[in-house]
Amino acid sequence: MALTTVSELRSTLGVGTLYADAVLQEVCDASDAVLLPMLWNNTEYSIGHSNVGTVGTLYFDKNVQDIYYVGQSVVITNARAHFNGNKTITGVSNKTITVTTNHVADTPYHPFNPYASVAASTYVDWAEDKAVQQAALMISVDIWQARQVSSTGGVSPDFTPSPYRMGNTLLARVRGLIAHALSPNSMVG
Repeated sequence: MALTTVSELRSTLGVGTLYADAVLQEVCDASDAVLLPMLWNNTEYSIGHSNVGTVGTLYFDKNVQDIYYVGQSVVITNARAHFNGNKTITGVSNKTITVTTNHVADTPYHPFNPYASVAASTYVDWAEDKAVQQAALMISVDIWQARQVSSTGGVSPDFTPSPYRMGNTLLARVRGLIAHALSPNSMVG
């Protein structure tokens, strides 16, 4: 789900065909990587895993029994090849879920560093939300500008010029656009 398309970014920047699609796509992907974790989503984080035969267990630091259900499809990332991908939940308990893996060796519990992501279906398509799209486009333009002209900076919260565009004010500049979509989980700290 790309929040900003290459053609939108190309048109906004006015670069025509000067840059390859792949170069502009990197900027769009970076914008998504900055913005999407801040928005409401249906993702929990697994702190560890174990495996017995082809049954893999993912561990959580909170009760997930009311979040997941047997038969539910989830997309697992950052959990190595035998867990990563689209999986169907085969068991749920207080702080674990089980899925079928392609890993046949038994492995005891060991932690994920960083945590693995377990994403269930969501009912919101942020690519359809015009305010979120505009925020993603603004972030993409800022990323592009920072790549092209490093001396054009942002402005700090105390209104002093900053030589670095990618600082703590990157999201602050679009927070008004995405306020309705911000996840409370992203506002910690």
